[in-house]
Amino acid sequence: MKKWQLVTPVYSIALFGLLASAWANAGDWPTFRGADRTAVSSETNLLQSWPEGGPPLVWKTEGTGRGYTTPAVVGDSMFLLGDEIADVGDKDEYLICLQRQDGKRVWATRLGAAWQEGKPTWQSSRSTPTVDGDRVYALTAHSELICCDAKTGEKKWSKSLSKDFGGKKADNWGYSESPLIDGDVLVCTPGGDQTTMIALNKLTGETVWKTVREGDIGAGHASIVISTIGDVRVYVQTTGSGALGVRASDGKLLWSYKLDRTTAVIPTPIVRDDLVFIAAGYKRGGALLRQKADGQGGVTMEEIYPIDPKLANKHGGIVLVGDYLYGDSDDTGVPFCAELKTGNVLWRKRASGNGSIAMAAGDGCLYMHFANGTMVLAKADSADFVELGKFTVPNSGERPSWTHPVILDGKLYLREQNTVLCYDIQDRATAQTSP
Repeated sequence: MKKWQLVTPVYSIALFGLLASAWANAGDWPTFRGADRTAVSSETNLLQSWPEGGPPLVWKTEGTGRGYTTPAVVGDSMFLLGDEIADVGDKDEYLICLQRQDGKRVWATRLGAAWQEGKPTWQSSRSTPTVDGDRVYALTAHSELICCDAKTGEKKWSKSLSKDFGGKKADNWGYSESPLIDGDVLVCTPGGDQTTMIALNKLTGETVWKTVREGDIGAGHASIVISTIGDVRVYVQTTGSGALGVRASDGKLLWSYKLDRTTAVIPTPIVRDDLVFIAAGYKRGGALLRQKADGQGGVTMEEIYPIDPKLANKHGGIVLVGDYLYGDSDDTGVPFCAELKTGNVLWRKRASGNGSIAMAAGDGCLYMHFANGTMVLAKADSADFVELGKFTVPNSGERPSWTHPVILDGKLYLREQNTVLCYDIQDRATAQTSP
């Protein structure tokens, strides 16, 4: 069968009118870890415990292909990457649009060859798409940055982070960053000492500015987060060389914080006011930094506490709920709770699942997707670890369950390689009795 550039099933035509209205309200969970990249949902009236077997399954769709990308959910649609998807006749990588209400495919656009480096269980898509208005942006593991029309999947422009900007990775596992859209620009991290960070015109892909950090060894896997210090907007990121702060207006490197080289630097930084928490796995640890305005349009950085191995996190991510950090202990499947401002670990407890934990939070609870396919609900409580429910996600087990949960509109969205699942987690009894 001929390789498809664009897959447009007949039922998708009727959806275009519905999709057009959705873009006006974009911003539901439009990128990795949600709109603010905290992985903490603002949802309320969610179930505070799960029945045996888990919450009700609303729908399950198969044929979305292999991959570890989290769905980006906006309006009536969701977007993800996958290879070996159903009904295309090849094993290449595709950007896919699904209907949010039932998971049916709207379109699929071929991005290129699938990522097949490393162990078979580590292969396939990595980056979560980013949705902005009527466009969706995808970054392949091969460094291809592609802008598509969100309604049709038509390609608008593309750039290669490695070929066009001299970007390089600090490890051998391909690119997995989710691009940041901030106003008129797209910001991402080619990595290395030619173009450490870059801002592009989001509509054309033309270069706005680029940042060079001397000696940078290459991009990690984190995604850029925004902070504001005084009247200075700062893009905070980590690469294989450590953390950095870049002025949003012109790409000036404001500060840099060195991490000793490790296998890979993966977790996305956490920003709260002037504080920046960073972490890396492979027994490296976590550190807390503080940014300060210098009164001359710049920002400096000071260390609150240095890298602490007790706060190591490999790739499941850490969430900040209240004043407390919750995450997996490296990738052991043992969650911990620590004070943000001191780094003191308050508890570290074994949970029902095994393997690395992809972490999200919402309505006072932790949503923990374990590598063995176990999904656990627990209280976000600094006093102790208490499980509130668990279930085994269908279609898990063949490859690690590394995809991060999405909590949105009373639903829990999970991706297990070739399958996307939607669960109803709304506490309808509480919602009906609320004033």
